[in-house]
Amino acid sequence: MNSTLGKLSGHLRIVCSVDADGRSYLSRQSFRAPLHLSKAYWDGDILLVNVVNPTAGLFAGDEIKVDVRVATDAKLLLTTPSASRAHAMPSGVARVKQRFAVESGAWLEVWPELFIPQTDCRYQQRTQIDVAAGGELFFVETLSPGRVARGECFGFSELRWALDVRHDDVAIVRERFHLRRDDDSLHALNQPFANGYAASCHLISNRIASDHGCWDTVRGLHSDDVWIGVSHLTEAGWMIKVLARDSVALRKSLQSLRGILSEVFPALRASSRKL
Repeated sequence: MNSTLGKLSGHLRIVCSVDADGRSYLSRQSFRAPLHLSKAYWDGDILLVNVVNPTAGLFAGDEIKVDVRVATDAKLLLTTPSASRAHAMPSGVARVKQRFAVESGAWLEVWPELFIPQTDCRYQQRTQIDVAAGGELFFVETLSPGRVARGECFGFSELRWALDVRHDDVAIVRERFHLRRDDDSLHALNQPFANGYAASCHLISNRIASDHGCWDTVRGLHSDDVWIGVSHLTEAGWMIKVLARDSVALRKSLQSLRGILSEVFPALRASSRKL
């Protein structure tokens, strides 16, 4: 921590491995404020780890680095118990850099609560995901338009998100979002809902085909309150996009999506609420 400027330089580094009895556990862990780990919980099938930010959120100058590796045959659910916030920044920017690696036979689910960018914030996030052949991933990112209950809607100054996913050493996803309140970059999030809540989900696995019945069920979640679309990226890659009228509709649709996919991926049945 920079005591002069009050900036935080935090990190989270964990490795999830398998012990001699076949149980997943954290073989390595290191973290520094503003991040903290709850006690890991083994539910008999998957290891649940809650990442907690005990501070008010991110401010200008804060930098966080996340490095997560799931070793062969391990199963990890990484989640957060509360929303993440980026606060007003008259100058400067908050930055988060993430790297996730999933080895062969391993499973990783990343399931955070809402990200809430507040008025005048500037936030940059870069994520690199590497999934080995035989590894599986369910990765979720969410975006709130702001503190809607306080009248804030897309009042942030700038958001920059970058995501790259590689499967079996082949690049299959490259996403770049540059959102500003003073241009037309928010148009897609304002239609058809004025205060749209968004989620982007990536599923990496070769256990599910494009003609599997679950995809029709997923598309059936589309309604007047939730728009949902599914794209087949590669033989082992899927992208699900969700745009909802409000936070309640977004949460319900994501829970329904997780429930539908759990028929193929039982690891998605794990509760994300153990602390």
